[in-house]
Amino acid sequence: MIAAVNGLAVGGGCEIVLACDLIVASESAQFGQTEVNVGLIPGWGGTQRLPRLVGRNKAKELIFTGDRITASEAERVGMVNKVVLPAKLQETALELAKKLASKSPIMLMLAKQAINRGLEMDLESGLAEEVKAFRLCFTTHDFKEGLTAFLEKRQPKFEGK
Repeated sequence: MIAAVNGLAVGGGCEIVLACDLIVASESAQFGQTEVNVGLIPGWGGTQRLPRLVGRNKAKELIFTGDRITASEAERVGMVNKVVLPAKLQETALELAKKLASKSPIMLMLAKQAINRGLEMDLESGLAEEVKAFRLCFTTHDFKEGLTAFLEKRQPKFEGK
C-alpha cells in the first residue's frame, strides 16, 4: 500500500499512513502523533509502528510532545520514503505503483511477509524466516519467468503464479 500525503497527517491519520508500505509526501505535508494534546495516546498502532520506523527515542519525542514535523524531517528520520513538490505528488505515487505492478506479486508478498515477521523476531529467527521465503521463490512460475526473461534480455511478464 502506498500513501500519498498532501497536508496534515496527524493523530489517527498519521497512524493510517504508518500502516502503509511506502509513503510519498508533498513538501507541504506535516506528520504528528498529536493525541497527547487532547489527553490520549495513539490507539491505532502509532506506539508500535512509529518506533519501528524512526527509532525509540524519536518516537517517544513525537508521541510525548504531540509536536508535528515537516515532510522533510519525516523523510530524514525514516518515516517517509520520498518528498516531492505538491504538484508532483499524485504522479510520483502513481509511478511508484506502476513500478511495483511490474514486479512479481508473489515476490512482493513474500518480501513483505519476511520483513514484517522478521521485525517481530530476533535476528536469527528473522533470517530463518527469510530463508523459508527465499526457498519458496524457486517453486513459482514467476521465478522461472524472471530467470528466462533475464537470460533472454527482455522484461519479464509476471503472472502471480
